[in-house]
Parts: sequence; structure tokens; C-alpha cells
Amino acid sequence: MNVPFYIARRYLFSKKSHNAINTVSLVSACGVMVATVALVCALSVMNGFETLIFSMFGSLDPELKITPRMGKTFDPAMMEELGRMPGIDVVSEVLQDNALIRYGDRQVIGLVKGVDDRYRRLTSIDSILVDGDYCLSDEVTDYATLGIGLASALGITAGFTAPLELYAPKRNEQVNLANPSTSFNVDYCYITAVFRTNQQTYDESLMIVPLALTRHLFNYESEVSALELRLSGDARPDVVKSRVRNLVGQDYVVADRYEQQDVYFRMMQSEKWMIFLILCFILLIALFNLTGSLSMLMIEKQDDVRTLRAMGAGDRLIRRIFLLEGWMISALGALTGVVVGLALCLLQQEAGLIKMGAAGTFVVDNYPVEVAPSDILIILATVLGVGFLSAWYPVYYLGNPSKDGGFRSGDRTST
Repeated sequence: MNVPFYIARRYLFSKKSHNAINTVSLVSACGVMVATVALVCALSVMNGFETLIFSMFGSLDPELKITPRMGKTFDPAMMEELGRMPGIDVVSEVLQDNALIRYGDRQVIGLVKGVDDRYRRLTSIDSILVDGDYCLSDEVTDYATLGIGLASALGITAGFTAPLELYAPKRNEQVNLANPSTSFNVDYCYITAVFRTNQQTYDESLMIVPLALTRHLFNYESEVSALELRLSGDARPDVVKSRVRNLVGQDYVVADRYEQQDVYFRMMQSEKWMIFLILCFILLIALFNLTGSLSMLMIEKQDDVRTLRAMGAGDRLIRRIFLLEGWMISALGALTGVVVGLALCLLQQEAGLIKMGAAGTFVVDNYPVEVAPSDILIILATVLGVGFLSAWYPVYYLGNPSKDGGFRSGDRTST
């Protein structure tokens, strides 16, 4: 039988002679529980926002993207080899650059993205269209699909009969100051659809057009700025990414969806762990009650300590008893807090108890929640670790043996 654990458990649940000790112990456990609930809910909400943002970016971001490490464009000589590689379903050529987009008396600097016919299979662009039908070209003319913010800035929507004008400076040529208009390439296309991703990066500036149009506009022949890949359903992204990286070499960057939006996800992770750190300080304050509760318990149990010493118990065993007592208080609060936190997260997922605002104001009506098992383990380890340290202080620094066998508080010469 584990004697220290048995005695500590009896001390935890038995009635004390002074009700204040029971009250302080209960307050300590409740404080740990509330801090743990806050940690579980806060980290789960941050996970939910991260997944939500990832899903919105994922509608246009490919699963893997190959870009040059140096320069803006490259010759896609490896495209055929990529198409034959196991795990890759679609390889699409992309050429994009900034251009002046003009319609009537309105003009905007936007990102013109030229894609080939395989782009529709690569992304779920049809699912984010809010007006019109996606089409790149027909026998007569070229078409463009615009982000909703860009279309609004130009004052157009799908089906307008006047063409859009695209202007880009001629590459490798000096500007003709006498007649600056001759220094620009000009192309035309008609708007056929409008999309919305609810991401400013795309909605406010992106324009999707045929690849041939962008090559003519920016003075390129066969170059591309990126190769975008879609993987087959049973492929493992990390394995395929490693194979692609080995094929293309060190001159190219192979990025998955998280790495393509690295800035956004780094910011989300930074905010998540800053919230975690702030709540850990709140947890530390809550555990000050544990130090007081344990100190009061040690004073009350002086007679028990003398009896244990008379029976042959050493300082180490007695200290373990009270150390386990304090740790069990924090463990009880931590486990209860995790259970309550998981229950609240489940209720939020199923019932949407907490709203973000009026219906339709935001992308989602309720706060998104996603529980990560790794976060729960980190929370438990943190709470139990801090709780152990909080119990260690009064046991080892305030509980040295006195001449009569009890405790002599304040003497730090013994360890």
C-alpha cells in the first residue's frame, strides 16, 4: 500500500477541525478548475478560427505549390514528370503579376492570375461563385472571374457587355516619356463571374484570366510563376511533398497550404499561445490559495505528524504526504476543469450558445470551436506542473521538523 498517498487522500476528503481549511481548499480547487476551463475554451476557440480561415483559403489555394526560390518566373520543364508521379492528380500552370485594371472611368491595381484549363479541377472555385459562371475563354474572346471586392471597386458584375482593359508595362523596355502609353501592353476581357472567399487578400484584388492572356500581357512565352498541384485522395501530403522537393531540387520552393499562408497562421499561433500564457498567470494567482490551504493543514496536523514520527516515519515520507495532498487539490481542479471545458465546447459546437453578432454579420454566426487532444495534454501538464510547484514551496520551506516532532515554520536550513 502507498502510505503517503493513502494518508493524503484521507486528509483531502476528511472533515477538518477548522472549517476555514475546508473552505480554502475548496476555493483552491475551484480556482484551478475555472482557470482550466478558460484554458480549454480559449485554445479551442483559437483552433476553430484557425480551421475556419484555413477552409476559406483552401478554396483557391492548391494542396502543393511550386515557386522559384529566386526570380519571378521559371520554365516548367518538370511538368510532365510531376504529372506521372504517384499521388499527384492535377498539375496546373499559373502566371500572375500586378496590372492596372480599368473599366469605364474606374481603375484599380489588381493581381492578374492566368491559369490553364486544368485550374477548374485543381480548386473548388465553382463553390465560391456568387454571380455568373466560371469560364476562361471561347472561340471569340477571353473572360475574367473577379473577387467581389475588386468587382465592386470597378462597379461591374457578371454579364456586363463592355470589356475590361488590362494595362501592364512592357518588360525589359524603357518608358517612352514623350508618349508613355506606348510603354504599356493592353489586353481586353469580359467579366463572366464573381467569387467571394471572405478573405481580403483574394476578394479585394484577385482576377482570374486565361494563361495565354497573361503571357501576352506580361511579355512571356512559356514561363510560369508557379505550378499548382492537387493530390489524389489516398495520397499523403508530406510524402508527396518530399518526393516533389527531391525532383525539383533546391532552386524551387514546395509549399503546402499552411506554408502558402504562413503569415496568417504564424499570427494565429502567436495569438493562441499568448492567450495561453496570460491564462497561465491567472492560474498561478489562483494557486496562491493552494499554498495557504496547505500551510494551514500542516499546522492543524501537528499531532498527526508527531504520531507518525513516533512510529518511525521519516521527514521524506511526511513531506510526501503533504506534497501529494497539495498536488491532489490541483489535480482535482484540473480534471474537473477539463471535463467542464470539454462539455462547454461540445455545447458550443452543437447548440451555438455564444453568438458572434447578428445573423449574417460575420462569416459564421457562432464562435467556432475545435478541441485538439494535444492542447488538452498541454493544459493538464501545465496545471499539474504549476500545482506541484505551488505545493512544493510550503512543504519544503515551511515544514521543517521541530524539537517536539512537529513542524518549525520559517527555518530554511533543512532540506
